[in-house]
Amino acid sequence: MSAVLAVLTSDPNLLRCELQRLEGQVAIQAEPRANAVGVGSYADGEVLLRRLSSDAGLTLAALAPPHESGALVFHEGKLPVGLSPEENTQPFRSRAWLFAHQGALNEFERLRGSLLEELPEYLRWQVKGSTDSEVAFAHFLKHLRDKGRIEDPRLEAELAAALLVETTRALERAAVQAGAARTSMLNFVATNGRILVATRWGEAPLYYTRLEGSDHCEVCGITATTPETQPKVMAHRRQRAVVVASHVKRTQGWVELAQGTALAVSEDLQVHQLSAA
Repeated sequence: MSAVLAVLTSDPNLLRCELQRLEGQVAIQAEPRANAVGVGSYADGEVLLRRLSSDAGLTLAALAPPHESGALVFHEGKLPVGLSPEENTQPFRSRAWLFAHQGALNEFERLRGSLLEELPEYLRWQVKGSTDSEVAFAHFLKHLRDKGRIEDPRLEAELAAALLVETTRALERAAVQAGAARTSMLNFVATNGRILVATRWGEAPLYYTRLEGSDHCEVCGITATTPETQPKVMAHRRQRAVVVASHVKRTQGWVELAQGTALAVSEDLQVHQLSAA
């Protein structure tokens, strides 16, 4: 089973610190034979992707970009034999958007052609790989485009989450019509660097937590006795983040999304849940 992790933070300078706080809480190596590991982040308004090694030593610290970033999306999974990691490793990006998918769309091989035909030509041409995840991303972008909000920096998190829900429902309907006997697993996370949205659809759990300010940071060497005069002390006390993860080592402090639920995290890190059922 693949793993996803997404972080939206109030202070882009402290993303590395937020990842350190997740040590012992989040598992990022859920697939022992993973061959597609990637992480996306932001730098100066640009979306940057890195492919990582699937070695056993992969750590949360290794996910941190070398630059400040207000958001991060990570995905680890196993691609079938014959699929190119260069084209099929998640997260996927388009303009300001990052997207990752945990699970599988049932009957995708039968649906792929018709799903692609439903897309505007420019989105159809953006699909370079062979996975259901990339096609699902393209359909989310189509819903954003239909509302004229695909590049809108003022896009509301709840609207984006509602459009992700519409995407999920439409894909599930298509799978049922194609003869799927079981519910697809469509755990999606997406961000444009300002907001974060997610859906849980299917049996695999998806969790979120809020990280509030702290007076401890191993990365920066801050402890409860560090003088208040150090600028980083107040920055760490003010920082906040919302984290979405598919695999947690302990559930204390984490909220499990109910099946058929969507999560919307606004730019000011307010959290709302919507029904996707």
